[in-house]
Amino acid sequence: MPDNVIETRHLAKSFETIEAVADLNLEVRRGEMFSLVGPDGAGKSTALRMLCGLVKPTGGSATVLGRDLVSGLRYIKQKVGYFSQQFTLYGDLSVDENIQFFAEIHDVPNFKARREELLQFTRLTPFRKRLAEQLSGGMKQKLALACTLVHTPEIILLDEPTTGVDPVSRRDFWVILSDLLKQGTTILLTTPYLDEAERSSRVGMINQGRLLVADTPKNIKNLMKGAVIEIVAPEIRRVRDIVRRVPGADVQMFGDRLNVVVPDLEPDSARIRGCLVEAGIDVTSWRVTPPSLENVFISLLEKGV
Repeated sequence: MPDNVIETRHLAKSFETIEAVADLNLEVRRGEMFSLVGPDGAGKSTALRMLCGLVKPTGGSATVLGRDLVSGLRYIKQKVGYFSQQFTLYGDLSVDENIQFFAEIHDVPNFKARREELLQFTRLTPFRKRLAEQLSGGMKQKLALACTLVHTPEIILLDEPTTGVDPVSRRDFWVILSDLLKQGTTILLTTPYLDEAERSSRVGMINQGRLLVADTPKNIKNLMKGAVIEIVAPEIRRVRDIVRRVPGADVQMFGDRLNVVVPDLEPDSARIRGCLVEAGIDVTSWRVTPPSLENVFISLLEKGV
C-alpha cells in the first residue's frame, strides 16, 4: 500500500462568496514529486497554503505525515517547508544573512554547517556576500529555496517556483529539485508549465478547486482518445475556423499552430485536407504527433469533466 504523506478528503476553502477550493481529494506519496496544474484561479495556491497551515480550511479534512492538519499543525510546520509565489527575501541582507535569519526563525542548531551545505547545494557560495536585492531572478529563487530548506523539511510545498525566471535558471532549479528527490524529500508543487509537470512522478489536474485526474504523465496522456494532428499554415486563425467545422475535430490553438484531435485518423485527415484545399489554404507543416499533457488538460476542461 502506498505510503501517503499527504491526504485530503473533501478539503474546501471559501472566502466569503468565493469558493477557492471545493471537495479536493488528493494523495501524495512519500518521496515523489507531485505537480498540481490548472488555470489561474483553480485553487492551486490556496490548497498549498492550507497544507502548510497558513489558511484554515472551511470544510473537509487533511493529514500531513499522519497528523491532522488542524490538531497537529505545530508538528506539521516543523516538518514542512513552504515556498510561496511571493517568498519574502530581505533585500538589504546578504545571501548569508538571509539564510541565517530563516535558520533562527526555525531554531536550527548549528545553522552555519547547514548554511554551508545549502550554499554548495544551490551553487550560491560565490555570491554569499551579495545583497539579495542585487541577485538575478534565478538566484533569488535559489536563495528562497535555500531558506525553505534550512530546517531540513521532509516535505516541501513549492508554489510556481520557476515563474518569471529565465530558461537557464529554470533548468538549474529543476536539477536542484531532482537532487532533493534523490535525498528522499517529498515535493508537492504547482506550475503553469506543463512541460515541467511532465518531469514529475505524478500530475494532478485541478479546475475550480476540484481534482479532475491524478496519475503518471504517461497514463494521463493515454486518456486522449484518437490521434493528434499538428498543422502549421498562414492565416492560422482562418484555418482554425475552417477545421472547427469538420465533424468530430477538436481544435486546440497554440500560437502559430493548431493541434487537431480526431477520432479516426485516415478519414478525418482526408476531410480536413479537403476543406483546406477547397479554401485555398497552403499548409506549411502537417504531422501526426503524440498527445501532450496540454492536449489532455484542454480536452478535459472543454468537456467540463
